[in-house]
Amino acid sequence: MTYLPNPARYKEMPYRRCGKSGLLLPAVSLGLWHNFGAIDSPENARTILKLAFDSGITHFDLANNYGPPAGSAEETFGKIFEEDFASYRDELIISTKAGWGMWEGPYGDWGSKKYLVASLDQSLKRMGLDYVDIFYHHRPDPQTPLEETMGALDLIVRQGKALYVGISSYSAAETEAAVKVLNRLGTPCLIHQPKYSMFDRWIEGGLLDLLGDKGIGCIPFSPLAQGLLTNKYLKGIPEGSRAASHRGNGAIEEDAITAEKIAKVTRLNELAGKRGQNLAQMALSWILKDDRITSVLIGVSKPEQVTDSLKCLENVSFSADELNAINSILG
Repeated sequence: MTYLPNPARYKEMPYRRCGKSGLLLPAVSLGLWHNFGAIDSPENARTILKLAFDSGITHFDLANNYGPPAGSAEETFGKIFEEDFASYRDELIISTKAGWGMWEGPYGDWGSKKYLVASLDQSLKRMGLDYVDIFYHHRPDPQTPLEETMGALDLIVRQGKALYVGISSYSAAETEAAVKVLNRLGTPCLIHQPKYSMFDRWIEGGLLDLLGDKGIGCIPFSPLAQGLLTNKYLKGIPEGSRAASHRGNGAIEEDAITAEKIAKVTRLNELAGKRGQNLAQMALSWILKDDRITSVLIGVSKPEQVTDSLKCLENVSFSADELNAINSILG
């Protein structure tokens, strides 16, 4: 059957301006880091993507190394895109990245022009696309001159292979330097994708202020601390969870689930209940409370997790007492 998306898909989702650009992103975006690889069910992936789009999620976030194996998430997405989403290409924001190891030899990792240009060419082929909307450098490269890496991003835009560029996991100082180079080249930095959650608040140490001052968007990944900020681990590690599966590729490991963390999660869960939310919804709302945040990336393994996550949008404001309570719990 031909996929016909929900005609009311844009009515409930709020869209936020990405920094000072012309681009609007949905407040919640879908990341394909996990559960879209060759080891995963393609039909489950298809169902998740359709439900996300039906719900107003127009932004699908990938990277060259997502899988496993590396590259397979883009391949899965490409097949589903061709069959179900090709006619809706102009309603979608599709992003990918390069910066981690992808192939053997000295040209398949980090931030050289050789690697970034070749990697994006491979990504476009895997996804069956002429261009991506956003292309990121996935992590800083301490060895390659910043001018070369940023110059590659500028080149990629001028070649028409990406509309916008961004960076991921750069510190505040690294971001400021990268932004300066990109501005000089005439291809501004659209967006930064940092790791950010209640348990990992490093961007509050200067990066978030810098992004706000420079008019650059911010789209955090791992907002649920890879599942810790949900009710999943309140009673230990369930069978079939990412922590129990040892699937690698950045999945949470058992030793990250400590008694101290579980005690904090339990108290946060109680506070979420008082707000009429579950813990995952509150953790997403907590990130979206800041207007410098453009969108928050969710990762899901089941379609119903999309629906559940979107309920965070029903209450993204926090009282001073709630924020004080959260800070007290987190220590």
